[in-house]
Amino acid sequence: MYSNGIAVVAITRRGVETALKIKSALDTLELTCTVHAPKKYGREGVIPIEQKLDEFIKETYSTVDAIVAVMAAGIIIRAVAPHLQNKLVDPAVLAVDANGNFVISLLSGHYGGANELAKIIAKGIGGTAVITTASDVLGFQSADELARTLHLTIVNPKSLVVVNSALVDGKRLALVLVGDVKIPLDLVQSYIIERVTNPEAAQEIVSRYDAVVIVTTESLSAAGFKKPVTVVKPKKIVLGLGARKEVTENQVLKAVDAALNKVSLPIARIDGLATVDIKQDSQSMISAAEKLGLKYEFFSVETLRAVKHEDLSPDSKLVEKKIGVGGVCEQAALIAAGKNAHLILKKMKLNGVTVAVAEGE
Repeated sequence: MYSNGIAVVAITRRGVETALKIKSALDTLELTCTVHAPKKYGREGVIPIEQKLDEFIKETYSTVDAIVAVMAAGIIIRAVAPHLQNKLVDPAVLAVDANGNFVISLLSGHYGGANELAKIIAKGIGGTAVITTASDVLGFQSADELARTLHLTIVNPKSLVVVNSALVDGKRLALVLVGDVKIPLDLVQSYIIERVTNPEAAQEIVSRYDAVVIVTTESLSAAGFKKPVTVVKPKKIVLGLGARKEVTENQVLKAVDAALNKVSLPIARIDGLATVDIKQDSQSMISAAEKLGLKYEFFSVETLRAVKHEDLSPDSKLVEKKIGVGGVCEQAALIAAGKNAHLILKKMKLNGVTVAVAEGE
């Protein structure tokens, strides 16, 4: 999460000091973060804002995953208001007072990750996270929080208000898994788990509950149900791997584990592995895949070289000299993840193994 970066914006000298503390806390967690402030408060580590705040927010709003505004909440609310769309596309927006006492989740608390980021920042700077979403206050897992945690696409977002209201009101909710969808159930809270073999069989299950979240890979309209239903689809998540010739199975497994921990993903949510075809005979990589219960996809050097994507890291001249392409793991992951793929973890190196994680539709 936050792979497109976090913009921390301050408008006072004291606010800049707090913004830099926030950056330090996020840097420790290796979360991409930049600090911005008016030119008159310029110092090392701060990118000067040449225009008015409203113009800066307009330019920044759709390019980052989160905006952390070190200023009065009213100022940032007015600045972002003209750009609001919906909770599925709006970035997380937080307000932090200049002294860093309170970190307030304002916008996209669940799906955009503002609530989680507020907790991270508050812990990092010694402040208090302020979260007002009803499900969090009451200790429930909302439908959109469930979707964020499990990397699910919400098919009918307008249903969220009614389904989440049923949850908050203490009514009976079910999570219905259709077919063989892979969902780590230990990450599911507040729902009764039901399984059905096909979408048609979900009708009878829905009738027993006040509201339902249906997880399916098939096309399904919620219009035919008599109860409130949110339909979600698992996104395709692929690990891209690269490795030196001499790496062991254990080194591959450790690198995969480290990558998944970094993006808070269980192995049960991974759909496959991908790498370059010259690794087809790498016993260490094949054995690691078998131990993880995942299948490999192999792509030619030519196919990898043809990948053009804004998320790609700069090419490695050493890798290009050795195999003919400047990168393997990111390119392979993006191809295998399919339509509208993007990286949720850029190339990470560990003991001769490189790992990237891509998410697609």
